[in-house]
Amino acid sequence: MKRKKLLIIIAVLLPALLLVLTLTAYFSVKIVSRPYVTGNINELEPVKTGLVLGTSRTLGNGYKNAYFYNRIDAAVELYNAGKIKYIIVSGDNGRKDYNEPEEMMKELVKRGIPKQVIFSDYAGFRTLDSVIRARDIFGQNTFIIISQEFHNERAVFIARMNGIEAYGYNAADVNRYYGIKTQIREFLARDKVYFDMIFGVDPKFSGKKIAIE
Repeated sequence: MKRKKLLIIIAVLLPALLLVLTLTAYFSVKIVSRPYVTGNINELEPVKTGLVLGTSRTLGNGYKNAYFYNRIDAAVELYNAGKIKYIIVSGDNGRKDYNEPEEMMKELVKRGIPKQVIFSDYAGFRTLDSVIRARDIFGQNTFIIISQEFHNERAVFIARMNGIEAYGYNAADVNRYYGIKTQIREFLARDKVYFDMIFGVDPKFSGKKIAIE
């Protein structure tokens, strides 16, 4: 009987503990990154490089992905305002028929950004990879991260915890219903941030240095 009660207590307390840890991770990331993330371009000082975090051009149903196009809009805005001189497009290139950096580069060129100022990181499989590789591969220790606010908070947190002077410029978000799955995944992603920190997880790939100049 005592063992049964113990199992019941564990069954009740364990989910509650996991919930507390998840909420702690979520809001600590927000609090730490808050001073460095903005949607007001006038609050950003000019830096050398912007880092656009990757996502697919289209959704699974074939429709345009608003996250993708809003990030492109924000990158173009920063460049045209003189806030950045170069752009790293970093994302997943894990399949022959899927290439986030290539799609972002094409769209930026289409919007008038000179191709010679765009650098592609084809090993940005995770936010951690994109952020750390911007420093270790592309030699940038100060840069503006370009994504939606929820994503920027996590990316800037990762950067700052690794000694990188990163700022976030928030691309326009999508409506709440459209992005609800992404928001749910963000809670788990912030748990993973702490897991990576505790166990010292590094980017999946290293590589040759690429000079931005």
